[in-house]
Amino acid sequence: MENILNLSLDELKKWMTKNGESAFRAKQVIDWIYKGILVFDDMKNIPKSVKEKLQNHFVIGIPKVIDEYKSNDDSTRKLLLSLEDDNIIECVIMRYHHGLSICISTQVGCRMGCKFCASTIDGRVRNLEAGEMIGEILAAQNLMKERISNVVLMGSGEPLDNFDNVIKFLNLANSDYGLNIGQRHITLSTCGIVPKIKELADLNMQITLAISLHAYNNEKRKEVMPIANKYSLNELLDVCREYIEKTGRRITFEYALIKDVNDNKEEARCLAELLKGMICHVNLIPVNEIKENTFKRSDMTRVKEFANVLNSRNIETTIRREMGADINAACGQLRRSYLSTQKNEKGCFYGGDDYGCWQCKKD
Repeated sequence: MENILNLSLDELKKWMTKNGESAFRAKQVIDWIYKGILVFDDMKNIPKSVKEKLQNHFVIGIPKVIDEYKSNDDSTRKLLLSLEDDNIIECVIMRYHHGLSICISTQVGCRMGCKFCASTIDGRVRNLEAGEMIGEILAAQNLMKERISNVVLMGSGEPLDNFDNVIKFLNLANSDYGLNIGQRHITLSTCGIVPKIKELADLNMQITLAISLHAYNNEKRKEVMPIANKYSLNELLDVCREYIEKTGRRITFEYALIKDVNDNKEEARCLAELLKGMICHVNLIPVNEIKENTFKRSDMTRVKEFANVLNSRNIETTIRREMGADINAACGQLRRSYLSTQKNEKGCFYGGDDYGCWQCKKD
């Protein structure tokens, strides 16, 4: 069965025509879905014959919420979601003064190997389809009974390692017949896959591109981000300049501050020199601590000193606002905690897939 959320309006119109139905039925069906009607039988203006064809060919692939963590002030909710194949992903809903934002996953797991990230510890299981990413947002809207107005692709997975599906998702999310989320309200975060950033630049989208930088030189970046072994810092910055020139959009550089690793004033001065003259913004993020490594977060005094050095050198810098600190869990931790309690039919711990046991690595 195909997930109907993968289809654009034009694609569903073609399917309707191919199956002997009027093309306008496609818009009616999509309208119902984005109003939160997720059962074909409940779509009141759709003829029974059309409903039967839809039921025989499609599912409305909204992931199931299997666990939910709420902050005490209700500003943040972290959701554990189960997909149609029982794979597990996470998303985070955040309430700001302007409305609701969501941080979504783009893959089940991740293969990029960033040392401070829990999502990548067990590798990548599979890519998410565009419709599954849409499904994360619809699941969140159904839970909150409110519209999601901002999207961040910064959950589990590397978006540019799932390029085609992510681009289709961006177009679907932006479409006026669907979620109608403006491109400037969407942020895509990447560890820095240079050829894919170049492809993204050629598409001239108006999304915000966020680059996970985390070091001012290549050798130090290699220590925390294996991608730096393939694409040098110079290559990355060159393609960032190309991206800015082609799109006219400012780039955000994310900088996770790790105690006694990359958080002193000299590092800040070197980073300012590196980024001098570039249309950019630096977002400082005290690193999330995970049990699988020894990294500790910088204290807030040091974080503020780092920010002051950058701002004093005309590098616009902010410290990421921490929300839901009382339910703090690094990206990927909820999924790993859940998988540690689940067993497949062989008695192995797994994530609902055929990729073997994450604990004993047995197929």
